[in-house]
Amino acid sequence: MTRSRRAVTTVIALILTAIMLFPLYWMINVSLTPPHLLRKDPPNLVPIDATFAGYDKVIHEQLPYLGTSLLIGLGTVALTLVVAAPAGFALAKLFPRGGSTLNFILLVAQMIPGIIMAMGFYLVFNEWGLLDTIPGLIIADSTLAVPFGVLIFTAFMMGIPNELIQAARIDGANAWRTFRSVVIPVSRNSVVTVALFAFLWSWSDFLFASSLNRGGDLQPVTIGIFRYLGNNTQDWNAIMATAVVASVPAAFLLVFAQRYVAAGVTAGAVKD
Repeated sequence: MTRSRRAVTTVIALILTAIMLFPLYWMINVSLTPPHLLRKDPPNLVPIDATFAGYDKVIHEQLPYLGTSLLIGLGTVALTLVVAAPAGFALAKLFPRGGSTLNFILLVAQMIPGIIMAMGFYLVFNEWGLLDTIPGLIIADSTLAVPFGVLIFTAFMMGIPNELIQAARIDGANAWRTFRSVVIPVSRNSVVTVALFAFLWSWSDFLFASSLNRGGDLQPVTIGIFRYLGNNTQDWNAIMATAVVASVPAAFLLVFAQRYVAAGVTAGAVKD
């Protein structure tokens, strides 16, 4: 590639990146702009006389919602890993009967619309007493993450050299010890990948939250933003500040975990 062509490619990439990031910038800009300046036509492209009043309202009014979302996200990650990691290991290395059929079922499960699942969960949770509860949302959000997690773990663990498994068996390790002491340490990147997506799905969930936990005392931030938007449609400064704060954990996790998501699962497993 010539130098001029590289320059053109770089410029195009920067322009496209700026276009994609502009909504994020505008959200931050509005969150720092005083309410009376938001009614200007056109509004300022930079926050003049920036104020943190919106963030002060977030701390006093939205913090419980953020805490609930964090609790639901961590619970979803834990439940997803506990279920998906052993299942992926079994499908990848233990070759159970019907494994191919189970993989097909997991693929089909990814195609079921969320609203259909929410209707089913409502009936079941009503019988179990899990409506308007945090455990109910953790279970519901995990149903989205577990099939994805099993497929990811299966694909990653199939690439683990069989020599590692055989060496553990020669040393007297059973299947569970092999999974715990050999497979999981090698599969660190897949664990981070599944945990990341499980957290992001639960953190951004609105469908299950609005249908299964609208009357609960502890509600996630998506419901908090929805209610805040309805009650404060003129206070866009505080609304956008809430959106910015709610985006911080997801952005931090994406930046932190990107190298693990992209890395090979068996990197460093076999030394020369």
